[in-house]
Amino acid sequence: MHVGTRALFRVMNRYVGNLAPMPGVFPDYPTPVVRNVGTEREMVMMRWACRPAGGYPDTNIHNTTSPHWRGWLKPESRCLVPPNSFAEYAPEPNPATGKKDAVWFALNDDRPLFAFAGI
Repeated sequence: MHVGTRALFRVMNRYVGNLAPMPGVFPDYPTPVVRNVGTEREMVMMRWACRPAGGYPDTNIHNTTSPHWRGWLKPESRCLVPPNSFAEYAPEPNPATGKKDAVWFALNDDRPLFAFAGI
């Protein structure tokens, strides 16, 4: 993760190592996140997903009213996801391919760093 990212989010502990440049955050792939642990902030890897799975913890929940996720809505489970762009799958499959297309989001074409909330 870029040194400026660590400074911007005041990260004290960094457990992600030196990451290669990433073009964005992809569904079902790990991404760095910033979270509070005690009185310090740390940067760790989490999985960009909206369903429970092994490996990296999930950081994307679409249905906060689901009983499954209620226990994770507390402040201690919150994090920041610092991408320059991210993707979500389209809600319906593309008729031409039968697969869901990735829909990309960024602040603008320059893709500056920003952050959004994760759980």
